[in-house]
Amino acid sequence: MYSHGSESLIKQAREIQEPELQKFYSRLVKLLQGKELGHETVDSLQRLHLILSATKYTRTLPSELRTRLLSLLSSPVEQLQVLSSAVLREMPPLSAEELNYIQENVGQLNSQTAALLLSKAGTRADLSSVCAQLLRGLDNRPSEAPAHSLMHTLPVLNTILTHSPECLTEDHITLLSKRLVDWLRYASIVQGGGASSGRFFTGPRSRQPVPIAELDGMVSGDFFTVLCVGQGFTEDQWMNVYSFSMLHHWLLTYHSVSNGNSTIETDDRSEVDGSVVSMVSATSSSSRLLPPKERLREKAFQYCQRLIEQSDRKAQKKTDTELQKACLVEAVCILDCVCVEDASLVFRTFPFIKALFGRLSADLSFARVLLPIAQFYLNHGEMAAVDCESVWKLVFGQFPAELFSDPFLAHELLRFLRLNLEKFQLGVPQYTHFFPNLLKFLAWDSPAVVDDFVDLLPSLVTPATAVELLHTLLDLPCLSATLILQLRSTCLPISEPGGRGLLSLDAFRNPSFRGLFLFMLRGEAGSGDTIDRLSTLHDLLAEAADWPRVVQCAQTIPVLLHIYFNTVVTVADEKLLAHLILVMLERSSILLNIPTYIKEIHRVFSCHLLRMCKLHPSLVVDQSHELLEFAGIPGNVYSKEELYTHVVWVLGEYLSVSCDSRCSVSLITSCFETLEAVLFEITSSGTPPGTVCPAPRVITTLMSALAKLASRSHDLIPRVSLFLSKLRTVTRGGSVAWCSDEEDLVAIVTRGEELWSLLKAPSVAQSVLTPSPHITTPQWHRDTNVAMPLQLRALTSLTHPQ
Repeated sequence: MYSHGSESLIKQAREIQEPELQKFYSRLVKLLQGKELGHETVDSLQRLHLILSATKYTRTLPSELRTRLLSLLSSPVEQLQVLSSAVLREMPPLSAEELNYIQENVGQLNSQTAALLLSKAGTRADLSSVCAQLLRGLDNRPSEAPAHSLMHTLPVLNTILTHSPECLTEDHITLLSKRLVDWLRYASIVQGGGASSGRFFTGPRSRQPVPIAELDGMVSGDFFTVLCVGQGFTEDQWMNVYSFSMLHHWLLTYHSVSNGNSTIETDDRSEVDGSVVSMVSATSSSSRLLPPKERLREKAFQYCQRLIEQSDRKAQKKTDTELQKACLVEAVCILDCVCVEDASLVFRTFPFIKALFGRLSADLSFARVLLPIAQFYLNHGEMAAVDCESVWKLVFGQFPAELFSDPFLAHELLRFLRLNLEKFQLGVPQYTHFFPNLLKFLAWDSPAVVDDFVDLLPSLVTPATAVELLHTLLDLPCLSATLILQLRSTCLPISEPGGRGLLSLDAFRNPSFRGLFLFMLRGEAGSGDTIDRLSTLHDLLAEAADWPRVVQCAQTIPVLLHIYFNTVVTVADEKLLAHLILVMLERSSILLNIPTYIKEIHRVFSCHLLRMCKLHPSLVVDQSHELLEFAGIPGNVYSKEELYTHVVWVLGEYLSVSCDSRCSVSLITSCFETLEAVLFEITSSGTPPGTVCPAPRVITTLMSALAKLASRSHDLIPRVSLFLSKLRTVTRGGSVAWCSDEEDLVAIVTRGEELWSLLKAPSVAQSVLTPSPHITTPQWHRDTNVAMPLQLRALTSLTHPQ
């Protein structure tokens, strides 16, 4: 893990003796007393940090050295700030005097001091004390608090608000809300940093204040915002930027504060200290009479409204265009937050939110801005009686169809859906209607978004979408390949005759196959569950079976199918479940040729076929014709072993009068003859070319199913007994063509002998092979009408003496 040299240094640091350590402390104190702190001081501080951090034992530094380290926190040299803060964090908790020293010098606050304060504040009381000192620094007049101190104060307060909002009292909230109002709305409107008027002869006396500008270069005629530009910025302009950056978080979380006793005495100097008020946009005196929280909401509203107006200006730099987008996202989120808090603002906000949507909706480069707008419509559209149809067509229609390859949009859109899932299910019917479009994100980048779809997929499963959704999930690897071809078709030239190219790409461009690919790329549900020429599509996409993106997509489908089936059994009736069984039997033969994918799909089908039939045994009688047709094909024994075994098992288990009164003797006989023919064929001939011997489990399942059916119709017992006796005779001669493993053959013969023995006593065979429900799921230990509970209690008292 460490190099030899590093391990040697760490070992020396751990093994240093106390006398040598004290000498080192004394030497370091002398170095820190000097007027100039050079490289030797830096090296010594680095060594001290290594000594303290290399051992698990806490070392105590001399008080004078601790004092010197505390004073370094305000050093103008950043390297000394970092080293002193790192050393102090390795020490035991600071004493009350040391904490007071730092807090009293909050005017010298920097990021290193802030980190130290937060790391050493071990209790809520400590954090509250830190907050009080920081806020007292904020309440100072501009001349009393250095600019760099204020700039570090807000991030520290934001951190405290994130991790422990209850440490802020109502007085803290009031004070900070007032200061945020000042910085947001009443920052200077002239450039800072000694901006020149542009004349040739300019000196300190001739320099005139230069007004701030807009992003398009025009002079700003309104109050300062984060979208104003200049050659330099004043302190309150920087605080305006800092305030805007934390405003959304502040509005979301300041409700968590405790309504404790007042801890800070403040005089209301808001809106007057050291700020230049724009005469163009001076607010009315009525807003000054609002409580601090309400006034902050009003100023936040005005600030965001101005940002939206500024975003319509043509920026001169590309980076400023990106800044406009980022500020729009934040502004709309803040407006949504203030409207949630104060519903009266909804009607004032919606006109320009609607105008903003109309301006941006035609440009998909603003997609990440349009998502917060969609959130605003979702939260407030009903109250404002606004038609949201165009919003959902854009979000669910155009975004996935055209921007499925944008990973950032995919993450944000899917997160947007997850956070508002209940609202979409209850009030936005377009959500489930556009599921083919949403699944494009999954088809394109399955590993990145599969966690999102684990949460979203259950909400897409409804009785109306269940069948089409199942087909779509099974065809998702085809959709993945189609999306790849769609992108490649726009950037790769059309291959010349005789040239080497992708056959699937040529097929994608071929008009005769266009309908197949368009169905894969459909955006909405309802155009059909699947297509007739699905096998043709699989042939066209055969070369895509080993494309990495397609393989990754195929690997996620089994997980999603489990979620799908677990959900569908809770929302579907028996008629729909019967239809799904047909789909499973049909689609088991029509899948993209990826061997591991096909095997996994068969395993999922087998698991949930069993579960459906267990929940609704009558499904076996309802779909007996299709199940028997599937079970009567010997080829399925070799190509669909897992699914075939379970189909045979459910036929033998649930084709009974006890499960469904419609089960007739003729149906049992028909099923028996079908399974008997298959079993006879696979045990009387060798395996087909290119296949392996059937699994022993298939043969034993067929034998068990025949025995179960015969126990319900005793006329069939002689036929089963005859087969089982022949099986024992055949296997006495040694190996057989249909079983290559001797141990497997012994297991098959043993199972046959057990069944033969049972069928000699038909009444016993029926009770063993088809037991009644009260036998298979006994509740004797809970039934107070039998002696079992009493016996259990008696045995418990004997085996566990008091």
